[in-house]
Amino acid sequence: MHQIVFNEISAAEVSAIPTLEQLELISAFRVDDSCLGAQPSDKRFGVVERDGRRIYRFRSKDYRIYFTVEEEGRVVVQRVLHADTLKDFLFRSGMGKGSEDQKLGASRSFWKLIDDGEHANRK
Repeated sequence: MHQIVFNEISAAEVSAIPTLEQLELISAFRVDDSCLGAQPSDKRFGVVERDGRRIYRFRSKDYRIYFTVEEEGRVVVQRVLHADTLKDFLFRSGMGKGSEDQKLGASRSFWKLIDDGEHANRK
């Protein structure tokens, strides 16, 4: 297991989720080495890549947790988004065919969301 750290933005996003849903989401979010890599073995995990950057995605019910892994193995949660938020985002961005992860990887706006998370103070 890895240490999981929430930055300021992702902590606020989690706190906006109803308490019982928060508990379910956080208890389901377990990261080990089998979840990482180009093809994670657990279907709840995915990888979004662009220009050599990689961010991981964990999917649980209606939520998506986007996170990075630092060299020392610490997992840093960059964003926690509701699936409807992503669907709306992809629709407004005019993203075409492909998986959700592929579409997000191609979107500059998505990477801006991630950059905002990476530059936020960690909790």
